[in-house]
Amino acid sequence: MSVHEDVFNGQPVIRAALPCGDAAVIALHGAQLISWSTPEGGEHLFLSDRAQWDGHSAVRGGVPICFPQFNQRGPLAKHGFARNLPWRVLDSASDARRAHVSLILRDDDTTRAWWPHGFEARLCVQLEPGVLRLALELTNTGADAWSFTGALHTYLRVPDITRMQLDGLGGAARWDAVRDVHATQSAAVRFDGEYDSVFSSPLPRGPLRLGDEATGRFMTIENSASWHNAVVWNPGAALCAQLKDMPRDGFRHMLCVEAACVDESVTLAPGQRWIGWQQLTQWQGREAASHAERHKATSTLSV
Repeated sequence: MSVHEDVFNGQPVIRAALPCGDAAVIALHGAQLISWSTPEGGEHLFLSDRAQWDGHSAVRGGVPICFPQFNQRGPLAKHGFARNLPWRVLDSASDARRAHVSLILRDDDTTRAWWPHGFEARLCVQLEPGVLRLALELTNTGADAWSFTGALHTYLRVPDITRMQLDGLGGAARWDAVRDVHATQSAAVRFDGEYDSVFSSPLPRGPLRLGDEATGRFMTIENSASWHNAVVWNPGAALCAQLKDMPRDGFRHMLCVEAACVDESVTLAPGQRWIGWQQLTQWQGREAASHAERHKATSTLSV
């Protein structure tokens, strides 16, 4: 097992690995997880081969952190500034079965020029065999209350978006941002063209299951109740062709399933703390799914 500093595409990163072969790579720029792989499933996160590694903006893929603003719902730059700034490692540890890395970002003259508030943001990345957990912790360190929206903007790697099915959102209110239609989700989510939807209350709190019926591969996605929304996005062929940091067929191999606070902002009083997490569990086939359920019951992963 190991946790060590490295360089990837000219940018400083932290690599964490377990003896079983599970591994993660976190860029210090934006505290952006850019890789999570397991021996059985290979790479689970999508990372565009046209991503721009300029050290100033988030790269296309992995898990960018949206804070303190989601998308363009406010006066700040799209998705806020946390994903565009360097973070530093706070602590790390590993043993035979688990590893964790914590990174931190605090307000400074630069952030206060954009957003005049005192804050501390921490991201904890935790690995166990077949399981990844990301926990974002936000603390109001200033003298006045402030509000935020945000997300863990997770890009999952999929073999073929047309074969994918996302279960677990039945009964949730859904805003279809492509067509600007509000409805209630009544069945599994499938993908045929551009898809951009925000799911909200009553948001089911069981795990989501993303599956590929052709290969029998499934992944579970669990979000903490502190995230009020789930966002599901795939650009489709037409929009993907307009994104300069995406290959033309990139939409076929990615799906964003995000833990988010979009519809309503979260307000923190001075000294108050908020934590939101997302946990991904990979398995393949019915036998492995049963193993994953047993593992869940005995997992030592913490917030």
